[in-house]
Amino acid sequence: MASKGEGGRKPRTGARIAVAALAVLAALSVPPARAEVPPDVFVMAMQIDDVISLDPAEVFEFTGAEVSANIYERLLYFDDDDVTRIEGGVADAWEVSKDGRTYRFHIRPGMTFQSGNPVTAEDAVYSFRRVVRLNLAPAFILAQFGFTPDNVDSRISAPDSETLVMETDRAYSPALFYACLTADVASIVDAKLVKSRAANGDDGNKWLRTHSAGSGPFRLRVWKPNEIIILDRFADYWRGAPAMRTAFIRHIGEPGVQRLLLERGDIDVARNLSPDQAAAIKDRADLRLKFARKGSLFYLALNQKSDVLRRPEMRQAVKYLVDYMGIVGTILRGQAEPHQTIIPAGYLGSLDENPFTFDPAKAKALLGGGEGPAVTLDVRNVQEELQIAQSIQASFAAAGIEVALAPGDGRQVLTKYRARNHDLYFGQWGPDYQDPHSNAQAFASNPDNSDRGQVKTLAWRNAWDIPELTEMTSAAVLERDPGKRAADYREIQRRMLADSPFVVLYQQVDMAVERAVVHGFVLGPAFDTVSYRGVTKSAAH
Repeated sequence: MASKGEGGRKPRTGARIAVAALAVLAALSVPPARAEVPPDVFVMAMQIDDVISLDPAEVFEFTGAEVSANIYERLLYFDDDDVTRIEGGVADAWEVSKDGRTYRFHIRPGMTFQSGNPVTAEDAVYSFRRVVRLNLAPAFILAQFGFTPDNVDSRISAPDSETLVMETDRAYSPALFYACLTADVASIVDAKLVKSRAANGDDGNKWLRTHSAGSGPFRLRVWKPNEIIILDRFADYWRGAPAMRTAFIRHIGEPGVQRLLLERGDIDVARNLSPDQAAAIKDRADLRLKFARKGSLFYLALNQKSDVLRRPEMRQAVKYLVDYMGIVGTILRGQAEPHQTIIPAGYLGSLDENPFTFDPAKAKALLGGGEGPAVTLDVRNVQEELQIAQSIQASFAAAGIEVALAPGDGRQVLTKYRARNHDLYFGQWGPDYQDPHSNAQAFASNPDNSDRGQVKTLAWRNAWDIPELTEMTSAAVLERDPGKRAADYREIQRRMLADSPFVVLYQQVDMAVERAVVHGFVLGPAFDTVSYRGVTKSAAH
């Protein structure tokens, strides 16, 4: 029999009925009959094919981070209305030493994990140490402050059960450090439970990929890849138990099916409707559109391992081969804002410059005319991204560049991209924390360009060897004056506009469509600020 908190409990009758109904949906592209959603159950349809793991030390994909944020509490949070304002999570107070290197965090009293274990400073210490020891994709968020597997035991400690101490290697901008502790890697796991599930020195990673050990509003019951994620509420959540007993996140890849299920009342929220579908239902009294500008950027990347794509002329020419306004005005109508720099609007140091337009003649001149190369573009196999990839394919053809599309599910495409085995890649990037360095480090830093490099930024994935820009990016994190720091990031962005293997197309405006009876569903300003905790339902219209 599974112990409390392991996510293996037998579902109650209502949940079993809901699971059975959703199993029917999984087998049919269109359901034959309406299945009314119970008033204390939340059902959302979205594309969840990108989930690889639900361990917060490993999560580095959009859907996984969203789900993790509803399972775990982080050390700190930011205000959704002002991302520069830091708020308490597991820590309710904090301070930094005069030398700027030692941070003390005071653990909020009275919090418990879903297992019933108390949340202590020792849990926070274990959580951060395991991130550094495991050294998985998001570990660099902590590693950039000098934490390594060799020193983490001495630099992250708990002098008592209520105090966490973290000592950085240099005096970084405190705003940056606090912002990083709002990221998914700052989720606090139940040390006692995770240690009991560890095997072969993995710090519980294999188990935690498909189970949960958090203190957040929901616990994980089931994750079936490309099918469903089921969450059960945590009745003793410190901010108050969610109204929804269960949250179902159903993988429905076809936006048309999402719309049908929403209109029939079979789901509460649809996350992937097209602009045309949203426009067709915007005046319905029983449905409601929600929008939130995100920090997420959609971009095209050129692998610099390619002899063809590494040419400076090619890097610049492709920036004139994207129909920016056509994409934003048609495929993404209402769901994107033009944006061509690497730091999103609303962040410190964001640069409001969009110098590139669709100009095939200029691109051909930069390339010297003649027959263009043949390349492959990897893209996630979802409607919106495929349409954008097809637009890129057509616009590149105007300069004689033949683009073959290679669609795949989210995990396949990301795995290939992270292995540096692509030509062109089109996808989405969201800041890991609400500070400009998150994107500057990703796009403009590559300390070791070898295949053995440990800091696997986007620049590294595209084999872009940039020692000078890497040095500039590293220096910016030490600037404690916000004005000077903002100027540093603006200069980095201008250099990247002049020459980089990245073409930033736009900034995302996230859209969801919910039934009018649904209240309290929050999209938030980041990909991991989507919250189900406050969802309630009123009587049907």
